Amino acid sequence: MQHSEHWDERHSTPPEDPRPRLRWRFMASVMLIAFLVGSMIGRAFDPPRLRIEQVEPWEQGVQLWFNREPQALAEHADGALRYRFEDAYGRVREGRLSLPLGLVNWRVERDGRDLLLVLVSPRPLDGEWRGAQEDGRWRVQLALRPR
Repeated sequence: MQHSEHWDERHSTPPEDPRPRLRWRFMASVMLIAFLVGSMIGRAFDPPRLRIEQVEPWEQGVQLWFNREPQALAEHADGALRYRFEDAYGRVREGRLSLPLGLVNWRVERDGRDLLLVLVSPRPLDGEWRGAQEDGRWRVQLALRPR
């Protein structure tokens, strides 16, 4: 073979240095692992989503049990009293209350990521919201009265 010997210890094509490519792969994998660990730590310290565990009648209205302290927005719409619980979940359920002010139908329904407690009565309603923590759960008593 002609001209196959090394001339001054040089090759015709110098070998490519693999270190820069390995360095970028290593840095990318370290960043990915750091992102995943940070996400897991963030989820561990994130409070649980609000959940309605139980709804039961009470002599003055409705009693609700939650897994943590709820924040509710009261709304009057179409003759109904509605309480909106943002980013909450629970079973859809309904019932009827027989109160001194008359019959009241209640319903827990889903509205996107929110839950609504809808109270319907022949007369417009107002509600008084009282909550307290008991045995690691939150009990909220909603006393209903005519508007």
